[in-house]
Amino acid sequence: MALVGKKAPLFKTGAVINGEEIVEDFSLEQYIGKKNVLFFFYPKDFTFVCPTEIHAFQEKLAEFEKRDTVVVGCSTDTEETHLAWLTTAKDNGGIEGVTYALVADVAKTVAMNYGVLGGEYSFDAVTRTWSFSGAPIAYRGTFLIDKEGIVRHESINDFPLGRNIDEALRIIDAQLHVEKFGEVCPANWEEGDKAMTATQEGVADYFSKN
Repeated sequence: MALVGKKAPLFKTGAVINGEEIVEDFSLEQYIGKKNVLFFFYPKDFTFVCPTEIHAFQEKLAEFEKRDTVVVGCSTDTEETHLAWLTTAKDNGGIEGVTYALVADVAKTVAMNYGVLGGEYSFDAVTRTWSFSGAPIAYRGTFLIDKEGIVRHESINDFPLGRNIDEALRIIDAQLHVEKFGEVCPANWEEGDKAMTATQEGVADYFSKN
């Protein structure tokens, strides 16, 4: 079920912050009322597409910060595995130099609550046992959470499909424009483009100039 327009599921779990420190009680709640959050899931540490995305977010971190937005990553790996990967050199497949928080969703409850877990649990009433079908890791989910804790955008990619970091920035720009001006953003809108009012007159005016 889509989370857009709803309160983002909160959690408290382990994470690595600043690329070097393990904390046991990390929560997105600390940002409510203060920052927007770009919260993204990736499948697994020490893999292939994942480090390209994680480094790409880091390279654009200043752009997110200019938009009053913090970046937080999450996978179902442990804090210790996150830390090991964070201290492995980039040219050796690591993500050394990444400074934003990486959440450890070992119980898989965060991924389940956000609807990005690559499989599901089922209970056999006869044998009274639980089983899991699918992949027990997260799809490439991306969620924009505003300062009030409301999800304003979500997208989910399959495991092989890396996401576009510039598109994440474009979505944030659009949301900030809506908040500031009360206008809506048409297809392919980018910062600096003309937006429009959510009226028939606004639509007519937009198309008359495009």
